[in-house]
Amino acid sequence: MRALVLVVFGVFGTELTFELPDNDKQCFYEELEKDVRFDIDFQVISGGNYDVDCFVTDPQNNVLYNERKKQYDSFSHTTAMKGDYKVCFSNEFSTFTHKTVYMEFRYGDEVPLMPITRSTALTQLESSCVSIHEILKVVADSQTRYRLREAHDRTKAEHLLERVTYWSFGQTVMLFVIGISQVMLLRSFFTEKKGSVAATT
Repeated sequence: MRALVLVVFGVFGTELTFELPDNDKQCFYEELEKDVRFDIDFQVISGGNYDVDCFVTDPQNNVLYNERKKQYDSFSHTTAMKGDYKVCFSNEFSTFTHKTVYMEFRYGDEVPLMPITRSTALTQLESSCVSIHEILKVVADSQTRYRLREAHDRTKAEHLLERVTYWSFGQTVMLFVIGISQVMLLRSFFTEKKGSVAATT
């Protein structure tokens, strides 16, 4: 199993980008307490038709989520028991193409930036800090989406460039073959005429 850890959000979750070979399955485990909400977002960045099978099970192997050949999706659930929860991605339906998959796993409740421990309202500075914090969270989510979209589009562009290159090379070879064939055909015409004239004389 080869995985690259990109960003770790303390106790709140993890982002992963990993390679999923053909005819293979990779699973990730997370121990969670009871009554903890977790969220999963995933997207296939490159490979084949950009699809993958995904399923999530609880500690008793009850299936909480099961989708096949999804390009991207999100799933949220609140745990009913304590234990190891399993998230699996499968590329077993593919025989020759590997996939690159992005996954974000978040759990628990975020600790408030400014916990209110007094009855008075927040000051203007504290309100500004909270507002900036919320905006930065939105910016971080937007950057993640744009980064995934850019990686997905770049992969598609590279595949298109590869196809165009092969097509252009094939067309060039075909032009050379047709040109040589036409020259040989014209030469055969003149050779036959020269031989027939010599025979009549």
